Amino acid sequence: MSTKNERQEAIIKLIKENDISTQDELTSLMRERGFQVTQATCSRDIKDLGIIKVTVPGQNTKYAVLDRTGDIAPGRLLAVFANSLLSCECAMNLVVVRTLPGMAQAAASALDSMHLQNVVGTIAGDDTVFIAASGIDEASALVSTIRDMMSSGSADN
Repeated sequence: MSTKNERQEAIIKLIKENDISTQDELTSLMRERGFQVTQATCSRDIKDLGIIKVTVPGQNTKYAVLDRTGDIAPGRLLAVFANSLLSCECAMNLVVVRTLPGMAQAAASALDSMHLQNVVGTIAGDDTVFIAASGIDEASALVSTIRDMMSSGSADN
């Protein structure tokens, strides 16, 4: 029998090493590695670990690990991030995110901690974040990811 910590470490490793799109896929991979898990267990672990679903160029999705150190709980950080966003638009390879007043730097920090592929960097003002993506398709995929987070308001999408 494995501990919760061992199970969650295995989930993080699997997500970092594989393109996993669904909880069923994750559950199957975990079972192949000897963990006795259900889809509901994986779903709770995804939320606890602050794992998000991101859109990659071509409009496919996969899970990604929120890499945040310190005493901030990843799930709470994502909820604050999602609830502070007002809009998200693409301008060539730039993504412009509008936030509630005073929330842009927190949103940019959350985005930076996600270590999303193809994000070159972020700049935040008071209520606006500029995100430089490595290309136009990558910026479009990032907009989809951010809009998904805005609509869900949490990490368990």
